[in-house]
Amino acid sequence: MLLTEKIRTTKPLIMGVLNVTPDSFSDGGLFSDQECAVHHAQDMARQGADIIDVGGESTRPGADPTGASAQIARIAPVIKELRYLLPYDTLISVDTSLSEVAEAGLSAGATIINDVTAGRADPSLFGLIAERGVPIVLMHMQGTPRTMQDDPRYRDVLEEVLGFLMERADAAQAAGIRSENIILDPGIGFGKRKDDNLVLLANLNRFAATGYATLLGTSRKRFMGAVCNESRPRELLAATVATTALGVMAGINIFRVHDIRENRQAADVAFAIKQKESLTQRRNDAT
Repeated sequence: MLLTEKIRTTKPLIMGVLNVTPDSFSDGGLFSDQECAVHHAQDMARQGADIIDVGGESTRPGADPTGASAQIARIAPVIKELRYLLPYDTLISVDTSLSEVAEAGLSAGATIINDVTAGRADPSLFGLIAERGVPIVLMHMQGTPRTMQDDPRYRDVLEEVLGFLMERADAAQAAGIRSENIILDPGIGFGKRKDDNLVLLANLNRFAATGYATLLGTSRKRFMGAVCNESRPRELLAATVATTALGVMAGINIFRVHDIRENRQAADVAFAIKQKESLTQRRNDAT
């Protein structure tokens, strides 16, 4: 089933994070070995992941860029094996900003590109996406991974992030990408202060109301640790689950997380409640 069909016909989707990197912020090095990565992806699919997001470059705060050849060497063999082993309806995404890496990932069996730069890092990426006819995630980020948390500032974070994403969506369509293949991500934790992230989370309905599919990635993010007084990313599961439920109620379509089973449960329960809310509203409107 294509991603656009899944979004239209199913409950909210869970995207499992698979970092085949030595230096990602909460799981760096755990799955850099191909066998470990494949096993973990299979486990995520069994726990309810609809999408496996494979990344060969860390985008943690302060991270240096990784070249295309190194990314391809990390992700392509993993994606190729996963496409053979995973159920057909489990989709595979490539977390990259480079068209060369995206092309290698798509050729290996991926069907989605997840770009934290929203097409700004590599001008040829949009042309590739349009040619292949696959979905792309456009994320907001102030600065680069190396600099984004140095001193992020906004006059109005909600309007600035929304405006940026709508501009990038327009640019994607001008390059030939269909609107139904565009997914917007407010980029929680990417060049934002704690309060900026909280404002965006309090207004997720504004992103859902754009008419585009939407993705939320809060999993184990540092700003939640500041709220909870917890410095260890892996101890932020309950905080992540809270934002997943909040996002479902706001109309977000996809949730990018490390912990699948717990976020799958949170999304399913929140979605069941949301359906009852919609039913009640329709009955009220009819009377």
